[in-house]
Amino acid sequence: MSVSTTLKKFGLEQAFNYLYKDPEKHMRTLLSWADKYAGKMYPHQLAQVREAVENPDHPFYGYIRHLINDVDRDVFKTIAVNFFINENMIGWPKQLELKEKYGCNIPWTILLDPTSACNLHCTGCWAAEYGNRLNLSYDEIDDIIRQGKELGVYMYIYTGGEPLVRKADLIRLCEKHDDCIFLCFTNGTLIDEQFAEDMLRVKNFVPAISLEGMEEATDFRRGDGVFAKVIRAMDILHEKKLAYGISCCYTSANYDSITSEEYYDMMIAKGAYFVWYFHYMPVGNDAAPELMPNPEQRETVYRRIRDYRTRKPLFAMDFQNDAEFVGGCIAGGRRYFHINANGDMDPCVFVHYSDSNIREKTILEGLRSPLFQAYHDGQPFNENMFQPCPMLENPQKLRGIIEKTGARSTDLQSPESAEHLCGKCDHYADCWKPKADQLWSEIPEERKQYVLEVNTK
Repeated sequence: MSVSTTLKKFGLEQAFNYLYKDPEKHMRTLLSWADKYAGKMYPHQLAQVREAVENPDHPFYGYIRHLINDVDRDVFKTIAVNFFINENMIGWPKQLELKEKYGCNIPWTILLDPTSACNLHCTGCWAAEYGNRLNLSYDEIDDIIRQGKELGVYMYIYTGGEPLVRKADLIRLCEKHDDCIFLCFTNGTLIDEQFAEDMLRVKNFVPAISLEGMEEATDFRRGDGVFAKVIRAMDILHEKKLAYGISCCYTSANYDSITSEEYYDMMIAKGAYFVWYFHYMPVGNDAAPELMPNPEQRETVYRRIRDYRTRKPLFAMDFQNDAEFVGGCIAGGRRYFHINANGDMDPCVFVHYSDSNIREKTILEGLRSPLFQAYHDGQPFNENMFQPCPMLENPQKLRGIIEKTGARSTDLQSPESAEHLCGKCDHYADCWKPKADQLWSEIPEERKQYVLEVNTK
């Protein structure tokens, strides 16, 4: 570690120590320091933070104080140092350097499935298509993280299956790689007092708990009593002053309830710090295309979430409708890729095709493979940021990629052809295009140019 990096970490840690001595007073002092030393680089961002800190009517005025007062200060400090210093100040420049050197995508984060096993049997879960006997060993996950850090990646996201089936190994990895952040998509039912204590000890593990809506909708899909267990998990995390968020999949059946003001306010009341909304994807031979939202339903989700952002204290991400902020599709290693429990490198957590396996290739070799190179060369897949995906909104693109590269299905239980998968998206894409064009026309021209010229690099 360089002297400069050590000083930056020390400086950020001391800034947090200073902040906690008198948060209301020292927040403003720290902003003044930030203005002095970084104001020319981040004027717009700092102005937004200052508004949120100083204006009681700003929706994030209370959110900032929620973070400071309701998250354990050592946990907050660890996450901040690992995210701002390691993942961004150290990792991001290295990722850009290697991207230029090798002419391929280098990810900002890596998603991986520690196991395909799950303690629940949810209706329509695509993860179950893999079967429940696949696992990445502790040493394999450790090696993925080691290789990732060599590429500048300090953030790892666990999916599944249910990752917390492997909770002991995940905590060991947090201990060993204490310079990283680990986010985990989980059904929440395995979070108990002991695991919360382990999270407090390692300080760098953040769960995102999956919810389908209120009690009736959640228990219908996940099983009787699951909602109550999830609420108990949230209460434990909040009582222990741990950071956590919510993950929601919206469909034609639940889009209204899952984006309702009542539901949104419930997440805030339970102490959540973020929510990720995901569009239902018709992945797997047994998927139900009728659950894909129609254009009006998807627009409703889009407009509600953007409205809530202006007036409610919860950090919300809309995975399909927020592509303008990241320049379109982020898969194929452009910002992330996925490793399943069999070791296959998929370009996306929703696109189960591969030409590389970590048991046969290094991560860098996989990122330079024909499949990942096709993603690199094809991005953005559409200049309209409301049509970012090569599967959902541009199915002809994914068909071409799979045909060109010869990538195989990684669904070992019931392999699905690209033609079958994309065939479920053709009608959806045609219906969505007019609405996408309308929404894109509402974005200011200067914003569009910024997205296409800067974010798509």
